[in-house]
Amino acid sequence: MIFRTVFALAFSALLVFGQEVRTTAPTPSSGAAGRDHGADILIRALTVQKWYAQLGDIAEVNEIRYTSAPPHKPSNPTAPGARNPLIIHAMTFVPKNLDRTKKHPLIVFAHQGIHSDFGRDHEFGAVRELVQQGYTVIGPDYRGSTGYGPRHYNEIDYGGLEVEDVFQAREWMLENYEFLDAKRVGMIGWSHGGMITLMNVLQHPGAYAAAYAGVPVTDLVLRLGYHDAGYQAIFSAPQHIGKTVQGDIQEYLKRSPITHADKLETPLLIHGNTNDEDVNVIEVERFVQALKAAGKKFEYKIYENAPGGHEFGRLDTKLARESRRAVYLFLAGYLKPVRPVK
Repeated sequence: MIFRTVFALAFSALLVFGQEVRTTAPTPSSGAAGRDHGADILIRALTVQKWYAQLGDIAEVNEIRYTSAPPHKPSNPTAPGARNPLIIHAMTFVPKNLDRTKKHPLIVFAHQGIHSDFGRDHEFGAVRELVQQGYTVIGPDYRGSTGYGPRHYNEIDYGGLEVEDVFQAREWMLENYEFLDAKRVGMIGWSHGGMITLMNVLQHPGAYAAAYAGVPVTDLVLRLGYHDAGYQAIFSAPQHIGKTVQGDIQEYLKRSPITHADKLETPLLIHGNTNDEDVNVIEVERFVQALKAAGKKFEYKIYENAPGGHEFGRLDTKLARESRRAVYLFLAGYLKPVRPVK
């Protein structure tokens, strides 16, 4: 009993430490070399165990691997295997006691954060809420995610091949689970995950039946204009885009959802917040304006000074629960889970 208590305390402490590591951006000059990837790998292993512990009572939980597009900038393009497909890790959750003789919906969940992974506190709660409704869920750790060493970390491709990595999560699930309905696939994400959600539905029209983007990044040119040099350096690093916005504005526009607003065909819900300290509300408002100008049908809500700022919809507050309930009601209208929220 004492051993279990000590282990549980150590486990909790490491997970708290892991949350701090995942929210700390690399220094502009150090990149992957300045990060403790050994700690990231340990934290990721503990996070995977936490997924089993927290969702195992209601879901069949698995860690899986699949392949996606090759590296966008191989360090040695002529080396053997330099163009091999990249291996992507993901967590999958299938509701227990699901009637597999019938078709059921799938949710693809893109995690937030540049250089993060699927295992933030709110993601545990959101996946649980989704599984309870009858959704099968996959959460991929696309290229650039932490916990898999410096090579995977340096494969970061914001708004680029990371979008394909997440799309391939959809493809893997449909290929491996016959009870999933290809016509009832939804996608969700907050912040960076919201941006990946937008890029997925804009670049793969018809692949998703509905999508939700919470406080999403939508315009990299605008965004890097109001963030500091340290944040900008993540993008201009040699292993990433390699140029500043000033050096290649078209590349940054290509990676921005606002550029592709006229391609929207998927039912979409967007949430923003006027006091968002990370994704300025002007990004969400400009994207909404672009969709309206393109004559697109969609739903959105801009919350006024919602407590929590950027995190307002992912907290354990009454407002956050109401926000997520609105998301689940929207998704259920298109995806028809067996136990929709009321």
